[in-house]
Amino acid sequence: MRLLIASTNRGKLREIQAVLAGLPVEMVLPADLGLTLQVDETGETYAENAALKARAYCLASGLVTLADDSGLEVAALNGAPGLHSARYSPVPEASDADRRSLLLQTLNTFPVPTGAPGWPAHFHCTVAVAEPTGSLFFADGRCDGFIISQERGHNGFGYDPFFYMPEQNATMAELPDEVKNRISHRARALQDALPLLHRLIAD
Repeated sequence: MRLLIASTNRGKLREIQAVLAGLPVEMVLPADLGLTLQVDETGETYAENAALKARAYCLASGLVTLADDSGLEVAALNGAPGLHSARYSPVPEASDADRRSLLLQTLNTFPVPTGAPGWPAHFHCTVAVAEPTGSLFFADGRCDGFIISQERGHNGFGYDPFFYMPEQNATMAELPDEVKNRISHRARALQDALPLLHRLIAD
């Protein structure tokens, strides 16, 4: 069985491949199939956006396809940037650094809760698995922490450098891969999807 990972984000791809490394499937990427789809993420939930990507790539490839959508939700901002985490900065072709800079500028207008190491936040991830038969399945993962004002670590992408987890005494970007790929929101969603993926392989 071949499993298509519907993403062109290299950091995300590495995480997915690492978490699913023990799965007895051949994982392929869109580039391996010559696919260059542009899927507009117009959904109003993580699940809807993940489903849009999974279904589009499944239809184009004829393969069981896994896609995900994720975001950072900050309590002080009523859950923003949330669904718009990857498109948070208005700067054309904005980088991860641009998005982090804007988020910190915005958060600096809010006080840090007394006794907290930063602004409470969590990462959320929804994984969608689409089959050529039309079936669609979902799995979710969440990771709680705090946004701190100083970036730390280089082993990550997106908002990882200032997402601090007290239980690890580290930001997401300071974690070694073997730890991040066990406790991150994406890892937890993928782990939640594993029983389904094993059933699909068995079938």
